[in-house]
Amino acid sequence: MTKADIITEIISETGSERIDTQKVIETFMEKIKQSLTSGENVYLRGFGSFIIKYRAKKLGRHISKDMSIVIPAHNIPAFKPSKSFTELVKKNVPIKEINKNTMNQ
Repeated sequence: MTKADIITEIISETGSERIDTQKVIETFMEKIKQSLTSGENVYLRGFGSFIIKYRAKKLGRHISKDMSIVIPAHNIPAFKPSKSFTELVKKNVPIKEINKNTMNQ
């Protein structure tokens, strides 16, 4: 599902104008980005949390040059679903087997 699909579904359920719905969705996403870039997590009860995760400095490999590189410590944005959301997905979405051949490509 894309952002356009979400906007279309909201319009069909609420009867609101496309431009208004699009503005609300865009503003919502912008506020989440602003909060995370200023170091503040966003908590949406019953849905999940947009959080900042810290990644420690680590040693990696530059495969084509066959050399080690240092990946510096950094923060990344992440989403942590609520317990009720996680349980809903576990209960309703069928498990897909991962093809080991595609993982190695």
